[in-house]
Amino acid sequence: MSDTRKIINDGLWTNNPALVQILGLCPLLAVSSTVINALGLGLATTLTLVSSNLVVSLIRNQTRPEIRIPVFVLIIAAVVTAIELSMNAFFHELYLVLGIFIPLIVTNCVIIARAEAFASKNSPGASVLDGLMMGIGFTAVLVVLGGLREVIGQGTLFANAHLMFGELGYNMTITLIEDYRGFLLAILPPGAFMLLGFMIAIKNVIDARRKRAASAVILTAPVGA
Repeated sequence: MSDTRKIINDGLWTNNPALVQILGLCPLLAVSSTVINALGLGLATTLTLVSSNLVVSLIRNQTRPEIRIPVFVLIIAAVVTAIELSMNAFFHELYLVLGIFIPLIVTNCVIIARAEAFASKNSPGASVLDGLMMGIGFTAVLVVLGGLREVIGQGTLFANAHLMFGELGYNMTITLIEDYRGFLLAILPPGAFMLLGFMIAIKNVIDARRKRAASAVILTAPVGA
């Protein structure tokens, strides 16, 4: 497997930050009550991962080992501050909904982990790809979880899409269940925790089946093939 393919596969599936590393659970459980909330935070996190990985990789040979972690945190904090100010300016209502979880991206273990484990040891191109794939993998889990919680909890999809898409978003809401009274547990963090557990279990089942299928192919392959 090529390095590029491995980076892509790690971020999206094999080493997914939410399903495998189990990092960043605070925003996963707190913010993913709707698809739009989840997408907004996921995109902000992805942009932070890409930007911080790039900067860390560029300065990796100039940063002394003794101070690398504080330097990485300062870089991440600067990137998050820029994203926070931009969201406040251009997506103010969504910014108000996400609230404290935007500045808390600074403390997201996924970001500091990729800066330390990957970006500080690899080229800028590979580091940007790693940040992008890890961000997309994290965002995908956020959006799927947000979709499940929104459907079960409110009976809708893409509610409040105008927070991200403006006037166009008012026509994006899909009502799946008319006159739905709602299911409060799905909207609360405990419901998110249980749904995330189901998602992790499904991934583990898929991985186990793929592993058994691969083993069966190897066992049935003719000797010397």
